[in-house]
Amino acid sequence: MKVLAVETATSWQSVAILDGTRVLARHDQDAGGSHAKLLLPVIDRLFSESGVTLKQLEGLVVSIGPGSFTGLRVGLATLLGFRTISQLPLAVVPTLEGMAWNLRGTSTLLCPVLNSRRGELYWALFRWTSEDRLERVVPEQVGTPVMLGNSLTESALLFGEGWTVEASAIRAALPPSVKIVEAQDQAMKPSAVSIGLAGIERLRRGEQAGIGISPLYVQRTAAELKYEESGGISPVLLRQERVAKKVQARAGVQKGRRS
Repeated sequence: MKVLAVETATSWQSVAILDGTRVLARHDQDAGGSHAKLLLPVIDRLFSESGVTLKQLEGLVVSIGPGSFTGLRVGLATLLGFRTISQLPLAVVPTLEGMAWNLRGTSTLLCPVLNSRRGELYWALFRWTSEDRLERVVPEQVGTPVMLGNSLTESALLFGEGWTVEASAIRAALPPSVKIVEAQDQAMKPSAVSIGLAGIERLRRGEQAGIGISPLYVQRTAAELKYEESGGISPVLLRQERVAKKVQARAGVQKGRRS
């Protein structure tokens, strides 16, 4: 199954085109909050590098959160725009779950950790079963490093930018019986490849995002509250419409060149 996978939940932007477990093209970079500017050009570049066209894809996959409100909005709205044009099925993958796919097959309890913009952390607990299935042990949480440390009742493998930043505070709050294992550097960041693999499994099970899909916010963001107060149009919907127009325009140009 060929899919385009996008990960924009943090400042780290990751995009990949996969054919099953095979990576046809990928690009990872620190977007520094510029997802809206960088994402579409990167997608165009990967289509060119892989030789895959939008019509040849069989699905779309995007990270749904928790994470940066702006990053999640850009990623989701962009792929909603692609879905509008292509009518391809779209799978959404919780960001922390996607990170657990970075360590597929690991027997240790997994605890991916991301920074929250409010100075707290997002985390969840997962475990790979002997049947190579990912089990969610504890759903997405948000809180302080002390809350995370206190919540762990068994040894776990912690990873992600939140762990990198708050490792000392988390360790100080751990019960004496809990031991921490650290992941290797390549597993620390969210990855479009992992998001894509998780999304392919969802698509194969027939799980598709509905019409009213929105990012997964474990806590209400300042941007959400401001939007509700303004009564304005959803920024996700606005970007979805802009992306659809751009994709249509590019498709028209390519058609004109071939005729």
